[in-house]
Amino acid sequence: METLIQSIQTSIGTLLGQSVGVVIAAIIALIVLFLTSYVAGWVRRVVALAVGRTINSPSLRSLAVQTSYVAAWVVGVLVACVIAFPDLRLGDLIGFLGLGSVAIGFAFQDIFKNFLAGILLLLQEPFQIGDQIRVGECEGTVEEIAIRSTQIRTYLGERLVVPNAIIFTSEIQVRTAMRCRRTDLPLGVDYNTPLPLAVEVLQEAAMSVDGVFDNPPPVVEFEEFGDSSINLKVRYWTEPTQAEVLHVKNRMVIALKQACDRANINIPYPIRTVYWYDQEKFDDADMAMAADNGSDRRFSGDNR
Repeated sequence: METLIQSIQTSIGTLLGQSVGVVIAAIIALIVLFLTSYVAGWVRRVVALAVGRTINSPSLRSLAVQTSYVAAWVVGVLVACVIAFPDLRLGDLIGFLGLGSVAIGFAFQDIFKNFLAGILLLLQEPFQIGDQIRVGECEGTVEEIAIRSTQIRTYLGERLVVPNAIIFTSEIQVRTAMRCRRTDLPLGVDYNTPLPLAVEVLQEAAMSVDGVFDNPPPVVEFEEFGDSSINLKVRYWTEPTQAEVLHVKNRMVIALKQACDRANINIPYPIRTVYWYDQEKFDDADMAMAADNGSDRRFSGDNR
């Protein structure tokens, strides 16, 4: 009986000792994770300062900062797992991660797809932070290129968070990739207008607008003979930002209208001509019946 009691006491003591050890290990692991959050933030700040002095590309700087932050967390989590589970060696943990990578890949394939797309976007740099881009129906200014998504501020002041996989596989229009951007402004003149005079007046007016580039210069081209006017197109170049394009366009419309008024060049309204006739005098049904009767008489005469 005493032996049984001693065995039970020994088992309880061992169990309590193991429980205390597990609790202590879990507490230490939580402390490691808590410290990891500070260390990861410190690593991100240090890397940001370092790459800010050595790398000119904002996208590559962002990639280096985000990669260092993720790497610090990975190291911290691995250390915490080793402390929380003493029997689990680092090699066993890495092997377990390797075996579970297939299942994890299927479960988080969208996350990994966006992650890889984000890295490729940061490395290839089809656009940079501050560029104005159009992706599908989304258009605006790039505010941040993260590992998982890209944040775009629209011209209406809204924020769009677009997954990197969508951006990477879609057609992208980078509005601010070049130093200048062309705008085509249509304008119609009356058919009685001397065309050389119209071209000269419009071109001089376009060149006088503030914000229009001299090189390449504005061009006035004929487009088509319209229903009510001869349609021209004024092509000019400005800075590529959307705000500058809109501001110059407003000034351009005012300048062209004032120039046409001074030169007595008419910008016509759409013209429609309406013909009226007396339906009692010109009855299509009676005319058709008369034509049928005449054909019947001719047919009867031929039979005779």
